[in-house]
Order: sequence, then C-alpha cells, then structure tokens
Amino acid sequence: MRIYLDADACPVKEQVYKVADRYDVDLAVVANAYLRTPDGVKLVVVSGDIDAADDWIAERAEAGDLVLTADIPLAARVIANGVRCLDFRGGEFNPSRIGDALAARDLNAHLRALGVAGHGPAAFTPKDRSRFASALDSAVQQMRAAARRQAASAASESREPEG
Repeated sequence: MRIYLDADACPVKEQVYKVADRYDVDLAVVANAYLRTPDGVKLVVVSGDIDAADDWIAERAEAGDLVLTADIPLAARVIANGVRCLDFRGGEFNPSRIGDALAARDLNAHLRALGVAGHGPAAFTPKDRSRFASALDSAVQQMRAAARRQAASAASESREPEG
C-alpha cells in the first residue's frame, strides 16, 4: 500500500505526514515545486505543466493504493483503476458518483467562462481538517486490514495440497 499526495495547494500535508508515519505507510508527495517534507517522505517534483503531477500519480497508483487530491479529473482517472481516493475535506470519491462530480465541475467552469458569478468552494475550516484526518486514518486502517486478509488468504491457498 502506498499513499500518493497531490500536494500542490494541499491544506492537510501535516495530517498526511502523521498518518503515514503512524502506520508506516509509503508516502509519495507529488508537487510542481520543491516542498519541505519530513525525513523518509518521498518528494517527487514534476515539471510545471498543469497536469504533470496528476499524470505522474495516475500512471503509478494501482489497486490497494490511496490517492489524496482535490482534483476531480485525477480522482476519476485513479478510481477507474480501483484506487481509493479521498479529497482534502474528508470526502471519498465514489465510482458511482464521479461522473456527477465531473459534470458539475465542467458546468461550473462553463458558467465562469460565460461570466456568471460563481462563489467557488467554501473556506477550509478546522472542522474540514478534522474530518479529513479522521477519514484518512480510517481509510488507512481499512486498507491495511484488507491487505492483511488478502495476504493470509493467499498464504493459506498456497499451503493447501493440490487434489
């Protein structure tokens, strides 16, 4: 299991660092510029292209990994590959609802392009930070338990005599 953090404009980096350290989970922090990270955390600095970080994450994340992002198109790309994905407010991107999220995003972009005033997302609050920390901790615990069950199942299957 690995956590991929889409770190550009991420308001919850410290919470991610703490959870990755607490559960000893590999963490890849992906950004368009250098960021200070704790020792042992892999920082990947990609080109300044607008989708470079998203592309890097989408090319590497696989089932059993966790992606943390506020980017809806990135979420759609990774959950299509069986990757679990949380947003920075503690919500989980859901395969059955990602199409709705993409459509709403595109509609809002179109309305902004037409000059229709949009208010954008609500300000990030301490409650959002707390909700994210709780969701992240829970997701990592669930994913680690699932990986242990899968490993135990594979081990027991390999010990069964063929017949």
